[in-house]
Amino acid sequence: MKHTPRALQTIAILAVTQILSWGSLYYAIAILAPEIQKEMGWRAELVFGAFSWSLLVAGTIATYSGMLLDRHGGRLVMGMGSATCGLGLILLSSAHTLPIYFLAWSILGLAMAMTLYEAAFATITHHFTIHSRQAISTLTLFGGFASTVFWPLTQKLNSLMGWRDTYLAYGIAQLLVCLPLHLLLQAKKTAPPAETVTANTAQNTNRSHSLQEALRNPTFWKLAFAFSANSFVFSAMSVHLIPLLGQLGHPVTLAVFMAALIGPMQVAGRIGEMTLARNAMPQTVGKFTFTALPAALVALILFGSHAWALALFCIFYGLSNGILTIVRGTIPQALFGTENYGAISGAMSGPALFSKAAGPLLIASLIQHASSPDVIFTCLLVFSLASLAFYLSALKTR
Repeated sequence: MKHTPRALQTIAILAVTQILSWGSLYYAIAILAPEIQKEMGWRAELVFGAFSWSLLVAGTIATYSGMLLDRHGGRLVMGMGSATCGLGLILLSSAHTLPIYFLAWSILGLAMAMTLYEAAFATITHHFTIHSRQAISTLTLFGGFASTVFWPLTQKLNSLMGWRDTYLAYGIAQLLVCLPLHLLLQAKKTAPPAETVTANTAQNTNRSHSLQEALRNPTFWKLAFAFSANSFVFSAMSVHLIPLLGQLGHPVTLAVFMAALIGPMQVAGRIGEMTLARNAMPQTVGKFTFTALPAALVALILFGSHAWALALFCIFYGLSNGILTIVRGTIPQALFGTENYGAISGAMSGPALFSKAAGPLLIASLIQHASSPDVIFTCLLVFSLASLAFYLSALKTR
């Protein structure tokens, strides 16, 4: 499908705001947490625990945020999210007590539900209707550069002006950049355009389900559990991967170098989905995504002492994570329609956000009692196999 200038504007707006929102809400804490801990004297569990709490808040209200997106569209909801994010970051920059620190992250949890991928995917789905898959793939391609941009940017800003002014600058950017851009989004369409459905989008023309119908469907819950188990693995690995690779006997420099492959592989996976798999159904693409993760972990468990096994793991891990974002954005529409996409997608993502919050904390506790890193990897393998089983069962049920 050839996009109109207005459609291209929508993608461009969301590309910019997703990079800024993911960077300030999700990636900056990895750089700034040690500085917060040093200044405030808090334990690392409290510093990161507030961030995990924000993910729980986001998961709790994801369904309600999706309902608002279905009713009012992205211009209003994502605009409100940017304003909320800006105020939350400004409050975070001035937090001097633990209650205010947690309050700030609570507000940022609300902002996550209204500004990150789930909100952007709902906005795109209501704008592009049956042609949204290509737009979602394009958006995730740009969104994949958020960590590439914001980790070095945050490091530089922190060295120049400290963590407080860094968060203050990010809060101002939300108010002066993301908020005006979101207000430029097109209002929600009241009806889909009268366009001819091509063969490669015919799978998305199923009758739209209501949220209640989706919640009564076993396929919905199997998919929700599949994404949840998968998110547990990815969130745990995002925090603990480099230390665990070091415990396998590899130098830190090699572990960091190998981990650096993950980002480019995410982008490569998304490019592959847009080109090689553009005519495949989202359900089919998902089979590769959910299979690649346990395959990567098996390679690490069996051959983790070899550098080539680390490279193989990071390649499959990155490909899986990159494509999973697209599958998560497209499969609710393919199976349940577009009319109530926001509510259904939000409800489906809720358990995954809870797992994303729990993964790093539970694995951190397990690491303290594990005799070797293989125990950790085996535990994560069990979760990845469970996610694959739930996903295949969901397709069979469907």
